[in-house]
Amino acid sequence: MDWLQHLATGFGVAFTAQNLLYCFIGCLLGTLIGVLPGIGPVATIAMLLPATYALPPVAALIMLAGIYYGAQYGGSTTAILVNLPGESSSVVTVIDGYQMARAGRAGPALAAAGIGSFFAGCAGTLILAAFAPPLAEMAIHFGPAEYFSLMVLGLIGAVVLASGSLLKAVGMIVLGLLLGVVGTDVNSGTVRFAFDVPELIDGIGFVAIAMGVFGYGEIIANLSRPEEEREVFSAKVQGLLPTREDFRRMTPAILRGTALGSVLGVLPGGGALLAAFAAYTVEKKTRLHPGEVPFGKGNIRGVASPESANNAGSQTSFIPLLTLGIPPNAVMALMVGAMTIHDIQPGPQVLTHNPELFWGLVASMWIGNLMLVVLNLPLIGIWIKLLSVPYRWLFPSIVLFCAIGVYTTNNNSFDVWMVGAFGLAGYVFHKLGMEPAPLLLGFILGPMMEEYLRRALLLSRGDWSVLVTRPLSAGLLAAAALLLVLVLLPAVKQTRQDAFTED
Repeated sequence: MDWLQHLATGFGVAFTAQNLLYCFIGCLLGTLIGVLPGIGPVATIAMLLPATYALPPVAALIMLAGIYYGAQYGGSTTAILVNLPGESSSVVTVIDGYQMARAGRAGPALAAAGIGSFFAGCAGTLILAAFAPPLAEMAIHFGPAEYFSLMVLGLIGAVVLASGSLLKAVGMIVLGLLLGVVGTDVNSGTVRFAFDVPELIDGIGFVAIAMGVFGYGEIIANLSRPEEEREVFSAKVQGLLPTREDFRRMTPAILRGTALGSVLGVLPGGGALLAAFAAYTVEKKTRLHPGEVPFGKGNIRGVASPESANNAGSQTSFIPLLTLGIPPNAVMALMVGAMTIHDIQPGPQVLTHNPELFWGLVASMWIGNLMLVVLNLPLIGIWIKLLSVPYRWLFPSIVLFCAIGVYTTNNNSFDVWMVGAFGLAGYVFHKLGMEPAPLLLGFILGPMMEEYLRRALLLSRGDWSVLVTRPLSAGLLAAAALLLVLVLLPAVKQTRQDAFTED
């Protein structure tokens, strides 16, 4: 098989001393920020984007990818031991994981999360290696009309799969689209919506929005909570091995979570968060065995399945990014920014023009998953000590790091003020229950949609019917319309609401 030869090439790239070092750094940072509540991979990758200027492209992307899937591992540690989801996709792990810890079974819970994460991560990477090349070949035949229709489908998918109110998700998408048109129009040279502010002529900085909404916004939200809510579970972790009965029950749950996460990770707006919620919902619908602990009281399947799903989802979410150039979630949108920094065009060209980058990244995911298993179990004691650091000492260093990172991007103090403004906006979104991820996707996809629509209309001499006369474009638009109609049906609306119910 050709892809096995490509994988051998990828392992040759990944097994260099430099790439192994940055893979380890990414996994370590990912685990750390997964353990620390309120930071998350989006804010961390946004903060580290300026630091990747000096790195080779392969090393930079390997490190950033390690941060993403490493955060899925780390998030389960605090969810189980401290009753705080370190990462948003670990929210459902809290329900049964913490109850197991309170019952003195923190070890089996952590082991179930680690084993499920490792298996799902490896399976998700295998799917990425197998299905990405044929999808990339198909994507080469995409024209401007098809890309525009695909992005419309992606935005509607982001609305449908966003947690919370549909109306709020639509509002965030629209706000992201509006922010994306600020600056100079590349075709006409006209400055749009800059309001005579010279710093806005080149548009709003992507890093400023990401750091502000996800970094500063989360910090302000955390500081607004009473310190008493930061409960630390100090019981010692003893005995990591689950029992034979635990293995018998969690094995099918891991397989179900892996399958579900692998599919949902590819969908626009999906990824690790939706996969974890959906996997837990499926497990709750599955019949309890005689003598099994009820869900919400410390069922090991309630830990193994969502942790498997969020890791599988985080791996397969690279498929639309690397094959179609479409970021399916906020982290992948940041990866687009990282690739752009290094003059790499996301999409099918990555596989043809940069095969070492593509296959090196895929191979590094297997290595990274192995590193994470070795890292997470022995370092649990250290993570718990980190959690005992008062947040009032932790957040100033995060704020400073964000400010330095955004300033070094353009050496412009205006960007620092922009981060502060978007931080306040992020806090407002948090208080209103508005998920900020659709805003970031709208901001990224908006200018790309405009560009592809213009190209399609130029090629068709202004004929809008080109969007529906080309079969693939018409099919994608029909799928988008069908998705929109389906989600408005009462039964589907209720199912969607149930999928995001935590208890």
